[in-house]
Amino acid sequence: MTASVTAPVSVRGLRRWVRRTQSAHRERGETLGNYYFAVLFVLIVGGIVHKQIAAVVWPAEPNASELAGDSLMLVVGGGLYLALRRLGPLALSRPAASWLLTAPVSRRRLLLPSLWVALIGAAAAGAVAGLAVLGHVAARPVPGADALLPLVGSLLGGVLLLVALAAQADRWWSSWADRAAYLVVAGGLAGLVVDSAVGAPRAGPGWPAAPVVTALGGALALVVAVLLVLAVRRLATTPNERILEASKTAGTLFDSAYGMEPSFVTEMVERRYWAHRMLKSRRLWPRVPILVAQDLLLLRRRPRRVLWVAGAVTLPALLTHLPAWILGVAVLVGGLIAGGVTAGTIRTDAGNPVMLRLLGLSSRRAIGQRLWVPGVLSGLWYAAALSLLWALGDLPAGPWWALGLTLGPVGAAATMRKARVGFVDNGLMPLDTPMGSVSTGPVLNAVAGLDVLLLGLPTVVQIAQGGPLSWTGVVVQAAVAVIGMRAYLNATTENDRVELSGR
Repeated sequence: MTASVTAPVSVRGLRRWVRRTQSAHRERGETLGNYYFAVLFVLIVGGIVHKQIAAVVWPAEPNASELAGDSLMLVVGGGLYLALRRLGPLALSRPAASWLLTAPVSRRRLLLPSLWVALIGAAAAGAVAGLAVLGHVAARPVPGADALLPLVGSLLGGVLLLVALAAQADRWWSSWADRAAYLVVAGGLAGLVVDSAVGAPRAGPGWPAAPVVTALGGALALVVAVLLVLAVRRLATTPNERILEASKTAGTLFDSAYGMEPSFVTEMVERRYWAHRMLKSRRLWPRVPILVAQDLLLLRRRPRRVLWVAGAVTLPALLTHLPAWILGVAVLVGGLIAGGVTAGTIRTDAGNPVMLRLLGLSSRRAIGQRLWVPGVLSGLWYAAALSLLWALGDLPAGPWWALGLTLGPVGAAATMRKARVGFVDNGLMPLDTPMGSVSTGPVLNAVAGLDVLLLGLPTVVQIAQGGPLSWTGVVVQAAVAVIGMRAYLNATTENDRVELSGR
């Protein structure tokens, strides 16, 4: 009996063959037209918004303190690492993941192009972040040695990418590194809040210190070189399931952007959340309505999400330098974050109403029960956020905590509306604008939930006026919120049906 040996083939030749067979049914003009459209789109959008982007990255005058700059670097560094971990960071295209990952080819040569693309992207993001910090904090004119901060940012982005790549291989320290990144982001946000509250002094002409920047750049360059060599040597040890998961994530993000369908990302996040959980059966509380008990159980299983929502009450304090009406709108939008902790159950009911039919619950009773937990969470979040703004002196005297509690029904109704929106309706009539035709389906999907926040208009008016809050204003907001939530419940549900989607 003879043993057969499979000889490895060239990755480059195999990729060329896959591209040729994939594009065999296309004409050359069609392929070139796609590239032409993509390049033209980037040039047009860049020509329209390049001044706005430049103003955000490099304002005319520095407008942030040294504490804000250090805190922003912590937020960007921790956020970039977490984003890389969520994206993979090592991924393959769909054809390569389907056909080449298990083919008799060199895994290192197969994965190296993806590594270079990810490394360039992370370095570019770090460089832009470093340039933004330098532009907002450093005094003008910026010395030549201090201008190396964007280079330090790009090197730091490369280090974060290589560390995330090592963590993708399920190292023993992967979970610890993720927790440390969360703590870094939390520390940076806390620093930004403190800077907004106390008004930290601006950086002096010597910031950042040139010797420190030079030494840090040299150390990071050495670290990048060492980690890159180790990453290339161990590239083939990355598990297939991690590469496939990253490829699915990249494909889903591309599909969502190309088809303007955000529900793809929402479904992916929910699926990944439950795929990494070990669940145990627990008995629901018998004296609580069944759907309310399910939401409470889900809330109990998401302690990290609850902690982030609790910490988010400090974020409106970062916007106190903006016009008062923008601060009011930001506070209202924050209620969607709090109410969305248990929004996954609503999407499940809307996508599959069979369970509601088995439980004998109509759509009105189901939505009525689903409103309780988001309403309580949103009310507590609004009360804490407004109370913090009042304690920092950004709001005048008045019972702002009571006004926040009355906004609970507004947050609950907005959360319900956003969770029940379903897929984008691409059959709606497009709108003609000077810049071309705009599909109304994705636009309506994007504002779903935000439109219900109009019930909080009395609060926005009260914050914009800047006068003391009276109990009359609290009663007016409470009446508008309760009547609006009741109207939404009656208009979108019935006692004789169970379907929840499309409302």
